[in-house]
Amino acid sequence: MKIKKLVAKQIKDTRGEETIEIKLVTDDGEFIASAPNGKSRGEFEAPVWKKSLSEDIKEVNKYFIEDINFREFNDLKLIEEAFSDRVGGNTMVALEYVFLKALAVKEDKKVWQLINPRAKKIPFPIGNIIGGGAHSNWKSTVFQEFHLIPMGNSKTNKEILKRGWENAREILGNIDNKPLGKVSKKLKTNDENAWQTTLDDKKVIEIMGDVKENMIDEFNVKVHLGIDVAASEFLKGKNYIYKKDKYSRDYQIKYIQNLSDKCYYIEDPLEQNDFLGFAEIRKKSKGLIVGDDLTTSNPERLKLAIKNKSINGIIIKPNQIGSLLKVKELVEICKKNSIKMIFSHRSGETSESIISDLAVGFEADFVKFGALGKGRDEKLNRLIEIEEEI
Repeated sequence: MKIKKLVAKQIKDTRGEETIEIKLVTDDGEFIASAPNGKSRGEFEAPVWKKSLSEDIKEVNKYFIEDINFREFNDLKLIEEAFSDRVGGNTMVALEYVFLKALAVKEDKKVWQLINPRAKKIPFPIGNIIGGGAHSNWKSTVFQEFHLIPMGNSKTNKEILKRGWENAREILGNIDNKPLGKVSKKLKTNDENAWQTTLDDKKVIEIMGDVKENMIDEFNVKVHLGIDVAASEFLKGKNYIYKKDKYSRDYQIKYIQNLSDKCYYIEDPLEQNDFLGFAEIRKKSKGLIVGDDLTTSNPERLKLAIKNKSINGIIIKPNQIGSLLKVKELVEICKKNSIKMIFSHRSGETSESIISDLAVGFEADFVKFGALGKGRDEKLNRLIEIEEEI
């Protein structure tokens, strides 16, 4: 691959905060990629930047590779060897993204085909419909996300991506009925473009159950409820602090076990080091107990979770580990141990859509890209395109 130019610059994410965009010019054309930013970050994530965004930009801009023997996905090791000690996780994945885009054009393939040309599995979409916790301005709910998870065939999947989320959002956003309590036009949606609410967690789950039934009737598919508890966010000392209640660890475990009867998908039900507590919840759950802050897309954290039987699902965020080769290692561990994979966006997103290719190439079970809005639509639309390509 003949490289003519490699340039990094600062751009704004969907929260209006700074992140990085990288342009690569080769003999095959010009390619652009960007990285997202997470607001709710696990303690064990890779550093976002090596020192700062401006320092990462300087490192990219002063480093020049004229020629690189980059012929397949695994050759990303050449990029990681060149930049791993110089930049943080966000910059590294943006670099890897842009080189994959260039390689795909050079090889006359799609990015997902560079990973697995025989891939046929389209992941089910997890729609973040109502948001709370750290991503919202109102603090009535402590849980961070409330999901609808339709599981149908690919045709139905496409219809839901185009119409289903709009249908659910229209029901919930009906100002006349005020199903979400007091609604402010300014604060109607949150960081991830999910509805905000003045209602508490229990009432939101009840309302989501009604919307779920509506979606089942509309699309004639199985639909599950999901929640991202993000429990580390509201652990104070030894207790989980709800609005009017203080739950001990043991009570939190029992509470989540009871919720698993209603919610098929439960993410981070306890704080990010409680592997044994996760395992207790998993024993009583018929659905998915998912690690995010617990595992931070880190193969070593995943191995520890598997050893303790803590989870049967994992969130995968490439910039969380800052290496697509580590993502590949994580995927291989998941497949060997029957761990469901959920490729996920971040709260501060960009128009970058390559994660849809990664999800299909690595044969993810689910994607969590939000539901509607800037930084989400691009990923969902790309998933629809890949369905059509396959």
